[in-house]
Amino acid sequence: MNKSKLSVIICLMLCLPLLHGCFVPVVAGGGTAVLVAEDRRSTGTIVEDQTIEGKVRSRISDKYDDQVHVDVVSFNRFVLLVGEVPSQEVKEGIGVIALGVENVRNVQNDLVIGANTSTSTHANDAYLTSKVKSRFVSENKFQSNHVKVITEDSVVYLMGLVTKKEADDAAEIASTTGGVQKVVKVFEYM
Repeated sequence: MNKSKLSVIICLMLCLPLLHGCFVPVVAGGGTAVLVAEDRRSTGTIVEDQTIEGKVRSRISDKYDDQVHVDVVSFNRFVLLVGEVPSQEVKEGIGVIALGVENVRNVQNDLVIGANTSTSTHANDAYLTSKVKSRFVSENKFQSNHVKVITEDSVVYLMGLVTKKEADDAAEIASTTGGVQKVVKVFEYM
């Protein structure tokens, strides 16, 4: 691989945390879309995860509109819910909505009951996600794209299909990143 292509790939990988929830293809030779980096999920599962996220978000929005702040992340059909809701009843209702979406295998509902976090908190969370992903690349203990990083109110959630060693390395790197208050592993082990 030539130096300019490698530079573009590294730049795109570092930008991925800022685009979580977006499907990021790159056009390769012959016009075939491929993901920026290898993924342990099949292409069908990647697309299915995107579909699941969209359906869950849409159903939450239809029912609760602006009452809640919920981030929905699906990885290998396992849904993580983070954010803020006004009551336990709403939290449970959102969990039921997510579990009711076709092909969802399981839901981890880590919604917090309380006021929505501020814009500056969201910006800090995006920054922390970038810091953790950058450290994954610089530490080079595992292929960084095998671990998805989601940050909510300085709590870092780690998702992916990983080995036990990769999970331990990722958690160690994330937990020693400045500003991270807590690390939650939501891994599936290979």
